[in-house]
Parts: sequence; C-alpha cells; structure tokens
Amino acid sequence: MVAFYTLGCKLNFSETSTIGRQLSDIGYRKTDFENKADLYVINTCSVTENANRECRRIIRKAKKTAPNSKVVVTGCYAQLKPKAIAEISGVDMVLGANDKFNLPKLLNTINEKQTEKIHGCEIDNLDYHSSYSLNDRSRSFLKIQDGCDYPCTYCTIPLARGKSRCDSIENIIKNAENIAVNGIKEIVLTGVNIGEFIDINTKNNFYDLIKKLEKVEGIQRYRISSIEPNLITNDIIDFVKKSNKFMPHFHIPMQSGSDAILGKMKRRYNSTVYGNKVQAIIKAIPNVCIGADVIVGFPGETEQEFEKTLHFIKDLPISYLHVFSYSERENTEAIHFDGVVSKKKRSERSKQLRILSEKLQRNFYQKYLLTEQNALFERENKDGFLYGFTENYIRVKIPFSEKHVQRKIKIKLLSFDKNSNILSEKLTTNN
Repeated sequence: MVAFYTLGCKLNFSETSTIGRQLSDIGYRKTDFENKADLYVINTCSVTENANRECRRIIRKAKKTAPNSKVVVTGCYAQLKPKAIAEISGVDMVLGANDKFNLPKLLNTINEKQTEKIHGCEIDNLDYHSSYSLNDRSRSFLKIQDGCDYPCTYCTIPLARGKSRCDSIENIIKNAENIAVNGIKEIVLTGVNIGEFIDINTKNNFYDLIKKLEKVEGIQRYRISSIEPNLITNDIIDFVKKSNKFMPHFHIPMQSGSDAILGKMKRRYNSTVYGNKVQAIIKAIPNVCIGADVIVGFPGETEQEFEKTLHFIKDLPISYLHVFSYSERENTEAIHFDGVVSKKKRSERSKQLRILSEKLQRNFYQKYLLTEQNALFERENKDGFLYGFTENYIRVKIPFSEKHVQRKIKIKLLSFDKNSNILSEKLTTNN
C-alpha cells in the first residue's frame, strides 16, 4: 500500500498523481494518508516557511501511523533542503527534481543501508517530465510548463525547479485526450509560469496551445491557472471571450499595488500595466471572474505602501484574493533588504486583505443571485450536497444525487449559506 500527501500548488498535485500511476504500474495500491501504508510519499512545497514546518509535521504523522513504513520526500523543499530532510528521523529517501519520477526504480535500493538517501538534487540541465492528475479530484491538473526564468527577489522556485522548460503541444494534446477518456470533463492548465509556454519542437506559444486544446473531444471546460499580467495578450483575451470551452476566469498575480514594492520585488509590470490588463479583460468579458495573489509585509512596505495596495485592489473589479504574508527565504535577494516588517504587522495586514477578499467574493456572487448559470458538479460533501462551479467560478451546491456527478447542469442561484456557497435549484442537465 502507498499513501500520498501533497503540499502546495496545482503543479504538485499533477506530479503526485503521475508518481501514483507509476507506482500502481508496479503493483502498489493507493490508500488515504491517514491509513497504514507500506510507503508514504510526501510532495513538498517551499513557497513559505509554514510549508517547511508542515512537511516535518507530516513526516512525523506518517511514522506514528505506521512505524515500519518507508517515507520518501520529494518536491521543492526536498530540492532546496535535501540534507536537512534526510536527517529527519524516519525519512528513508529524498528525491530532488532530477529523480522525482524515478521512484519506482529507486525503491529497490531503499533498504540498502550503504545507499545514499539523497537522489537527483542537481539543479542544472533538468529534463522535462509530463504530468497530469487523474481520479484524485473531479478536475484534472495538466502540466504544460515547469521552472521559471523570472528573478523575483523573494522567490525560491527557480532554485527548486530550475529554468523554464515546456512540453510539446503534441504531447499535451495526447495527455488531454487521455484525461477525456477517463471521464474527466474539466482541465486546469498548470505550471510555474504558463504564459511563457513555448513548444519545445515547433516554438508555438501559449495562444497556439489553447487553440489546439479547444478541439479535444470530451473535455467540456478548461481553466487557465495563474498567469502573469504581462503575458496575457489581446489574442488570449479575445480567444477566451469567444471560446466554448475556456472559462471566463483568470487568476493574475498582483503581489502589490505599490510600484515601489513591485520594483523591489523585480516584478515585470507596474500597477498601471496590471490595472489596464484587468480593465481590458473586464471590457471584453463582462462576466469574468478575476482572482489575484497579494504578498503583504515585503521589506520596505510602509503603512503608506500597504494603503496603496488596499486602494488599488478596491478600485479594480477583482473577485477574490489569495493572500500571503512575506516569508524570508534563504538564497533570495529580499532576505538582505532593509525595512523589515514585523511579523505582527504582516499578520494584521494579511487579516485586512482576507476580510477584503471575503467582501469582494460576496459582492461578485451577489451580482449573479437569481440568475441562471451553467455549473459542472463534482463530488459529494459530508453535509449531503453536491458542489461545483459555474463557468465564472462561483461555487454552488445542490442536494446530492449520483446522476449529477461530473455533469453540466443549468441552475438558478438562490441564496448564500454561511460559508458563502450558493444554494442552487437544478433546472436542466446536459451530458
């Protein structure tokens, strides 16, 4: 038996699922992480300090559940801190970016005491490995790109995943077709910096890719995961506007509304570029949902600079926020910057933005109450409801029925529950 625990982003989920299929091919059966297993695979994240602490907690939990089990740790934290992880009690193997997908072969050496615990942590000349998720969630996360060439001063991802590299459109289409064969109706395109996608063979770009994906039979919906504002072209906006399959939903990293802070972060846009891009999308696609990432407490973020971010967000048609408190990371430029913001201040600012996010989301949802929308429903929840999302990413629920799982249904949005989900009335069902 094998159990998996994934920390971090959609990209990690796609890779965990791929590793799971590799192990299934050699006879392992998957079980929940809470259950006893012979092998535990922990796929880590290193975006924040909390993710590192969480990794250690999960390792302890696995060994407590099954003291005689083997524990393998991979992912970004494993790439950045392989020796530190290898020294944690209970860890049997650490796999870096180069050997992440070689686990089935390396398992034969896991019981050999003289064998090195650490494998594949050389960051140069990394290969590209395709991956996508199946059967873990109702949507599939399809990896199209890995690594990053952006030198943001706070980020460790280039150190953990290497330089930007991409799959071929031909292979991505094959993976999308396989996802469709498995009955999954929605795909989320994922990577580290997907807007920089360039086909390794033809040099076609992201716009060329999404035009080809539109034609894959069996997939009803695509969503574009986080994409940099400077890489959203007019062609992409116009394509999503006209598309039958690419949903009116963009997640666009902002990080700050202050040009001074954006400059210190070495982001490749300023607030004017960001604001103009959001307004261009809204003008073209009025019902679009736009999410944003924001970092609070970056070195040099005074009260005035934070207020600029608050007002900037309030002046834009943003639908929700993902809020992160700045976290000092080794081997980044920002760790040496002056103007350190106290952790108390970071926490206070984070709370302010999370409250603002709740208001933005509720206001966005409110606009669509009593309207009819198409929703794709996913899975049963403990409270007896089936949950799903409208085309523009409003989370809705209807009483559970097996016949509605993975079905697109026309619904009427009736009312909010206490968690801001919308209770809906089913109108018609589509295949």
